[in-house]
Amino acid sequence: MPNLQGIRRRIASVKSTQKITRAMKMVAAAKLRRAQEALIKTRPYAYHMRELVNGLIAHIDPTDHPLLRKGTGDKVSLLIVSSDRGLCGGYNSSIVIETMRLLHEDFKGRNVELIVVGKKGVDALRRRRGKLKASHLGIFDRYTVSSATSVIDPVVEEFVAGQTSEVYCLYNEFKSAISQKLKLERLLPYEPEDTGKLADAYFIFEPSAEEIVSALLRDNLHAQMHRILHEAMASEQGARMAAMDSATNNARDVIAKLTLKYNRVRQDAITKEVVEIVSGAEAL
Repeated sequence: MPNLQGIRRRIASVKSTQKITRAMKMVAAAKLRRAQEALIKTRPYAYHMRELVNGLIAHIDPTDHPLLRKGTGDKVSLLIVSSDRGLCGGYNSSIVIETMRLLHEDFKGRNVELIVVGKKGVDALRRRRGKLKASHLGIFDRYTVSSATSVIDPVVEEFVAGQTSEVYCLYNEFKSAISQKLKLERLLPYEPEDTGKLADAYFIFEPSAEEIVSALLRDNLHAQMHRILHEAMASEQGARMAAMDSATNNARDVIAKLTLKYNRVRQDAITKEVVEIVSGAEAL
Protein backbone atom coordinates (compact mmCIF):
# COMPACT_ATOMS: atom_id res chain seq x y z
CA MET A 1 0.00 0.00 0.00
CA PRO A 2 1.41 3.46 -0.87
CA ASN A 3 2.67 5.59 2.00
CA LEU A 4 0.30 8.44 2.91
CA GLN A 5 3.16 10.64 4.04
CA GLY A 6 4.97 10.09 0.74
CA ILE A 7 1.87 11.09 -1.25
CA ARG A 8 1.46 14.22 0.88
CA ARG A 9 5.07 15.15 0.17
CA ARG A 10 4.56 14.70 -3.58
CA ILE A 11 1.43 16.86 -3.50
CA ALA A 12 3.32 19.60 -1.62
CA SER A 13 6.22 19.37 -4.11
CA VAL A 14 3.94 19.67 -7.14
CA LYS A 15 2.10 22.61 -5.56
CA SER A 16 5.43 24.36 -5.04
CA THR A 17 6.35 23.75 -8.68
CA GLN A 18 2.95 25.05 -9.77
CA LYS A 19 3.55 28.32 -7.91
CA ILE A 20 6.86 28.74 -9.72
CA THR A 21 5.43 28.04 -13.17
CA ARG A 22 2.49 30.38 -12.54
CA ALA A 23 4.88 33.15 -11.50
CA MET A 24 7.08 32.53 -14.56
CA LYS A 25 4.01 32.70 -16.78
CA MET A 26 3.10 36.11 -15.35
CA VAL A 27 6.66 37.39 -15.84
CA ALA A 28 6.73 36.10 -19.43
CA ALA A 29 3.35 37.75 -20.11
CA ALA A 30 4.68 41.11 -18.90
CA LYS A 31 7.84 40.76 -21.02
CA LEU A 32 5.77 39.67 -24.01
CA ARG A 33 3.66 42.82 -23.75
CA ARG A 34 6.76 45.02 -23.86
CA ALA A 35 8.37 42.98 -26.67
CA GLN A 36 5.17 43.06 -28.71
CA GLU A 37 4.89 46.84 -28.33
CA ALA A 38 8.50 47.26 -29.48
CA LEU A 39 7.89 44.95 -32.45
CA ILE A 40 4.78 46.86 -33.52
CA LYS A 41 6.86 50.05 -33.56
CA THR A 42 9.74 48.38 -35.43
CA ARG A 43 7.85 46.64 -38.23
CA PRO A 44 6.50 49.73 -40.07
CA TYR A 45 9.95 51.33 -40.36
CA ALA A 46 11.54 48.07 -41.59
CA TYR A 47 8.76 47.43 -44.12
CA HIS A 48 8.82 50.99 -45.47
CA MET A 49 12.62 50.92 -45.68
CA ARG A 50 12.44 47.73 -47.71
CA GLU A 51 9.78 49.22 -49.99
CA LEU A 52 11.89 52.34 -50.54
CA VAL A 53 15.02 50.33 -51.40
CA ASN A 54 13.04 48.09 -53.73
CA GLY A 55 11.79 51.12 -55.64
CA LEU A 56 15.20 52.80 -55.87
CA ILE A 57 16.96 49.67 -57.14
CA ALA A 58 14.85 49.91 -60.31
CA HIS A 59 16.76 53.10 -61.19
CA ILE A 60 20.25 51.58 -61.15
CA ASP A 61 22.06 48.64 -62.70
CA PRO A 62 22.05 45.84 -60.08
CA THR A 63 25.32 44.42 -61.38
CA ASP A 64 27.11 47.64 -60.37
CA HIS A 65 26.59 47.09 -56.63
CA PRO A 66 28.31 44.33 -54.59
CA LEU A 67 25.29 43.81 -52.31
CA LEU A 68 23.09 43.03 -55.31
CA ARG A 69 25.48 40.63 -57.06
CA LYS A 70 25.64 36.97 -56.12
CA GLY A 71 29.03 36.08 -54.69
CA THR A 72 31.37 33.51 -56.11
CA GLY A 73 32.03 30.08 -54.61
CA ASP A 74 29.77 27.80 -52.60
CA LYS A 75 30.21 29.26 -49.11
CA VAL A 76 26.95 30.15 -47.35
CA SER A 77 26.58 32.15 -44.14
CA LEU A 78 23.57 31.04 -42.09
CA LEU A 79 22.54 33.41 -39.32
CA ILE A 80 20.50 31.62 -36.64
CA VAL A 81 18.54 33.47 -33.95
CA SER A 82 17.80 31.45 -30.80
CA SER A 83 17.42 32.46 -27.13
CA ASP A 84 19.83 32.78 -24.20
CA ARG A 85 17.44 31.06 -21.77
CA GLY A 86 15.39 27.90 -21.85
CA LEU A 87 11.99 26.95 -20.41
CA CYS A 88 10.27 28.16 -23.58
CA GLY A 89 8.85 24.91 -24.93
CA GLY A 90 9.98 23.86 -28.38
CA TYR A 91 11.19 27.35 -29.38
CA ASN A 92 14.90 26.49 -29.51
CA SER A 93 14.59 22.82 -30.45
CA SER A 94 12.55 23.68 -33.55
CA ILE A 95 15.28 26.10 -34.68
CA VAL A 96 18.02 23.51 -34.14
CA ILE A 97 16.04 20.78 -35.95
CA GLU A 98 15.38 23.07 -38.92
CA THR A 99 19.05 24.09 -39.00
CA MET A 100 20.17 20.47 -39.20
CA ARG A 101 17.58 19.83 -41.94
CA LEU A 102 18.92 22.75 -43.95
CA LEU A 103 22.49 21.51 -43.57
CA HIS A 104 21.60 17.99 -44.71
CA GLU A 105 19.06 18.84 -47.41
CA ASP A 106 18.79 22.38 -48.79
CA PHE A 107 22.49 23.25 -48.35
CA LYS A 108 23.86 19.74 -48.77
CA GLY A 109 27.30 19.71 -50.34
CA ARG A 110 27.85 23.42 -49.70
CA ASN A 111 30.25 25.03 -47.26
CA VAL A 112 27.93 26.46 -44.59
CA GLU A 113 29.18 28.66 -41.76
CA LEU A 114 26.87 29.30 -38.81
CA ILE A 115 26.56 32.61 -37.01
CA VAL A 116 24.41 31.94 -33.94
CA VAL A 117 22.60 34.42 -31.70
CA GLY A 118 21.65 33.00 -28.29
CA LYS A 119 23.33 30.62 -25.85
CA LYS A 120 20.84 27.77 -26.34
CA GLY A 121 21.44 27.63 -30.07
CA VAL A 122 25.22 27.78 -29.60
CA ASP A 123 25.24 24.91 -27.08
CA ALA A 124 22.91 22.70 -29.13
CA LEU A 125 24.72 23.19 -32.45
CA ARG A 126 28.14 22.65 -30.86
CA ARG A 127 26.94 19.28 -29.56
CA ARG A 128 25.87 18.43 -33.10
CA ARG A 129 29.30 19.43 -34.44
CA GLY A 130 28.04 22.35 -36.43
CA LYS A 131 30.64 24.68 -37.95
CA LEU A 132 30.20 27.83 -35.86
CA LYS A 133 31.77 30.92 -37.40
CA ALA A 134 30.70 33.31 -34.65
CA SER A 135 28.32 33.55 -31.70
CA HIS A 136 26.51 36.43 -30.02
CA LEU A 137 25.48 35.85 -26.39
CA GLY A 138 23.50 38.05 -24.02
CA ILE A 139 22.45 40.69 -26.56
CA PHE A 140 18.77 40.36 -25.60
CA ASP A 141 19.51 41.36 -21.99
CA ARG A 142 20.92 44.76 -22.95
CA TYR A 143 19.43 45.15 -26.40
CA THR A 144 19.97 48.32 -28.40
CA VAL A 145 19.98 49.16 -32.11
CA SER A 146 23.77 48.75 -32.12
CA SER A 147 23.24 45.11 -31.12
CA ALA A 148 21.63 44.46 -34.51
CA THR A 149 24.43 46.23 -36.39
CA SER A 150 27.08 44.27 -34.48
CA VAL A 151 25.46 41.04 -35.68
CA ILE A 152 24.97 41.89 -39.36
CA ASP A 153 27.95 44.16 -40.15
CA PRO A 154 30.68 41.44 -40.06
CA VAL A 155 28.56 39.23 -42.32
CA VAL A 156 28.06 42.07 -44.80
CA GLU A 157 31.79 42.84 -44.89
CA GLU A 158 32.58 39.20 -45.66
CA PHE A 159 30.02 39.19 -48.46
CA VAL A 160 31.41 42.40 -49.97
CA ALA A 161 34.92 40.96 -49.78
CA GLY A 162 33.77 37.94 -51.78
CA GLN A 163 34.27 35.44 -48.94
CA THR A 164 30.59 34.42 -48.94
CA SER A 165 28.24 33.78 -51.84
CA GLU A 166 24.93 34.00 -49.95
CA VAL A 167 23.64 35.04 -46.53
CA TYR A 168 20.47 33.61 -44.95
CA CYS A 169 18.77 34.18 -41.61
CA LEU A 170 16.69 31.59 -39.74
CA TYR A 171 14.42 32.94 -37.02
CA ASN A 172 10.96 32.69 -35.49
CA GLU A 173 8.49 35.20 -36.89
CA PHE A 174 5.99 36.39 -34.28
CA LYS A 175 2.36 35.70 -35.19
CA SER A 176 0.56 35.80 -31.85
CA ALA A 177 1.15 35.06 -28.18
CA ILE A 178 0.72 31.34 -28.85
CA SER A 179 1.96 31.11 -32.42
CA GLN A 180 5.41 31.55 -33.97
CA LYS A 181 6.49 30.60 -37.48
CA LEU A 182 9.98 29.51 -38.48
CA LYS A 183 11.19 31.64 -41.38
CA LEU A 184 14.28 31.41 -43.57
CA GLU A 185 15.01 34.81 -45.11
CA ARG A 186 17.74 35.58 -47.63
CA LEU A 187 19.56 38.77 -46.72
CA LEU A 188 22.30 38.81 -49.35
CA PRO A 189 22.56 39.18 -52.25
CA TYR A 190 19.63 41.51 -51.83
CA GLU A 191 16.82 40.80 -54.25
CA PRO A 192 13.77 43.11 -54.31
CA GLU A 193 10.49 41.23 -54.09
CA ASP A 194 8.35 43.98 -55.60
CA THR A 195 9.49 47.40 -56.76
CA GLY A 196 5.97 48.73 -56.20
CA LYS A 197 4.84 52.25 -57.08
CA LEU A 198 8.27 53.76 -56.41
CA ALA A 199 9.68 52.03 -59.50
CA ASP A 200 7.72 54.41 -61.74
CA ALA A 201 8.39 57.49 -59.61
CA TYR A 202 10.75 60.26 -60.68
CA PHE A 203 13.74 60.93 -58.43
CA ILE A 204 16.49 63.53 -58.40
CA PHE A 205 19.59 61.88 -56.91
CA GLU A 206 22.29 63.85 -55.16
CA PRO A 207 25.15 63.00 -55.22
CA SER A 208 24.30 59.89 -57.32
CA ALA A 209 21.80 57.05 -57.44
CA GLU A 210 24.53 54.46 -56.83
CA GLU A 211 25.82 56.16 -53.67
CA ILE A 212 22.35 56.69 -52.25
CA VAL A 213 21.26 53.11 -52.95
CA SER A 214 24.54 51.84 -51.48
CA ALA A 215 23.91 53.71 -48.21
CA LEU A 216 20.25 52.74 -48.08
CA LEU A 217 21.02 49.06 -48.73
CA ARG A 218 23.16 48.91 -45.60
CA ASP A 219 20.58 50.88 -43.61
CA ASN A 220 17.93 48.46 -44.85
CA LEU A 221 19.96 45.46 -43.67
CA HIS A 222 20.31 47.10 -40.25
CA ALA A 223 16.55 47.77 -40.14
CA GLN A 224 15.70 44.18 -41.15
CA MET A 225 18.11 42.74 -38.58
CA HIS A 226 16.63 45.03 -35.94
CA ARG A 227 13.15 43.76 -36.86
CA ILE A 228 14.27 40.11 -36.90
CA LEU A 229 15.71 40.36 -33.39
CA HIS A 230 12.50 41.98 -32.14
CA GLU A 231 10.53 39.17 -33.83
CA ALA A 232 12.70 36.66 -31.97
CA MET A 233 12.30 38.40 -28.60
CA ALA A 234 8.51 38.50 -28.88
CA SER A 235 8.39 34.89 -30.11
CA GLU A 236 10.56 33.70 -27.23
CA GLN A 237 8.39 35.33 -24.57
CA GLY A 238 5.22 34.05 -26.25
CA ALA A 239 6.61 30.52 -26.34
CA ARG A 240 7.71 30.76 -22.70
CA MET A 241 4.32 32.04 -21.57
CA ALA A 242 2.57 29.19 -23.39
CA ALA A 243 5.00 26.63 -21.97
CA MET A 244 4.57 27.86 -18.40
CA ASP A 245 0.79 27.94 -18.81
CA SER A 246 0.87 24.33 -20.00
CA ALA A 247 3.16 23.36 -17.10
CA THR A 248 0.81 25.03 -14.61
CA ASN A 249 -2.19 23.17 -16.02
CA ASN A 250 -0.29 19.87 -15.97
CA ALA A 251 0.67 20.46 -12.34
CA ARG A 252 -3.01 21.04 -11.51
CA ASP A 253 -3.92 17.71 -13.15
CA VAL A 254 -1.15 15.90 -11.27
CA ILE A 255 -2.31 17.41 -7.97
CA ALA A 256 -5.88 16.25 -8.66
CA LYS A 257 -4.70 12.69 -9.41
CA LEU A 258 -2.45 12.56 -6.35
CA THR A 259 -5.25 13.94 -4.14
CA LEU A 260 -7.62 11.25 -5.43
CA LYS A 261 -4.98 8.60 -4.80
CA TYR A 262 -4.36 9.97 -1.31
CA ASN A 263 -8.08 9.86 -0.45
CA ARG A 264 -8.39 6.28 -1.71
CA VAL A 265 -5.38 5.09 0.25
CA ARG A 266 -6.62 6.88 3.35
CA GLN A 267 -10.08 5.36 2.93
CA ASP A 268 -8.56 1.90 2.50
CA ALA A 269 -6.56 2.38 5.67
CA ILE A 270 -9.63 3.48 7.63
CA THR A 271 -11.69 0.56 6.28
CA LYS A 272 -8.94 -1.88 7.25
CA GLU A 273 -8.80 -0.48 10.77
CA VAL A 274 -12.60 -0.74 11.14
CA VAL A 275 -12.54 -4.35 9.92
CA GLU A 276 -9.83 -5.17 12.45
CA ILE A 277 -11.79 -3.57 15.29
CA VAL A 278 -14.99 -5.42 14.33
CA SER A 279 -13.13 -8.71 13.97
CA GLY A 280 -11.53 -8.22 17.38
CA ALA A 281 -14.87 -7.40 19.00
CA GLU A 282 -16.49 -10.52 17.52
CA ALA A 283 -13.61 -12.66 18.71
CA LEU A 284 -14.13 -11.43 22.27
